[in-house]
Amino acid sequence: MSNVAIVTDSNSGISQAEAKELGLYVLPMPFMINEETFYEDINLTQEQFYEMLASGAEIATSQPSPESVMELWNSLLKEYDEIVHIPMSSGLSGSCQSAIMLAEDYDGKVQVVNNQRISVTQRQSCLDAKLLASSGMNAKEIRDFLEEDRFNSSIYIMLDTLYYLKKGGRITPAAAAIGAMLRLKPVLQIQGEKLDAFAKARTTNQGKGIMINAIKNDIESRFGGMTEDKHIWLQIAHTANLDAAKIYKQEVQAQFPGYDIHIGALSLSVSCHIGPGALALACCRKISVPR
Repeated sequence: MSNVAIVTDSNSGISQAEAKELGLYVLPMPFMINEETFYEDINLTQEQFYEMLASGAEIATSQPSPESVMELWNSLLKEYDEIVHIPMSSGLSGSCQSAIMLAEDYDGKVQVVNNQRISVTQRQSCLDAKLLASSGMNAKEIRDFLEEDRFNSSIYIMLDTLYYLKKGGRITPAAAAIGAMLRLKPVLQIQGEKLDAFAKARTTNQGKGIMINAIKNDIESRFGGMTEDKHIWLQIAHTANLDAAKIYKQEVQAQFPGYDIHIGALSLSVSCHIGPGALALACCRKISVPR
């Protein structure tokens, strides 16, 4: 087993407590809320975040400061030989590029993975990195492996409201008003770098079905089809919507019998743009560890 530390950020949905259990290290993402700085899972809980969001607080995402990143790396390099750092997708935040620049001063001991993952798929990358490290791969080999595997995942997200997209200027007030009048449930997708529109549902059940069919299509067209060895990880994510996520898990399980399904909270960096009540369905292809 190689002596490699696996670092990620809280966009992965991995809490500080879970990180200790898994043997991982998590940088808390900072948020500016009414001009005050908070850190996810340090002095900002999921419940507090959604309470502030509902109250109309001005919320802006940020990225970990260079000082906080290097402080963590420096402390870990006293115990580990190398570090694999897995930030959120470079297409959704500047934190990945910032980490790549900082790593240039570490003589190859810090390898930053730019594999376009976020939330539950980013979490799976961290677990994959742990598995690869346990097989004896060094930090650069792990980075290269994960970046080669970058497109073997999909996320589809059904929104409960258009209010926050309108507030953030991502859709026009007129489009939001029409969508609200028609009670549309937009389904977004994350493929690689971007968060894009995918479909429009008229009901929650229709939206949930759209996501299941989209994942089925991805498995068949991109990931080698449904196989007896269940070579796909399935994940459900939500924004302050755990009860609905648990119900959805049963519905997904009925369509994918025998598959493991993880439920996690969607990244707050995404949540602040889409609001509460969202459901997401994601998949990742299971990796094959080189021998």
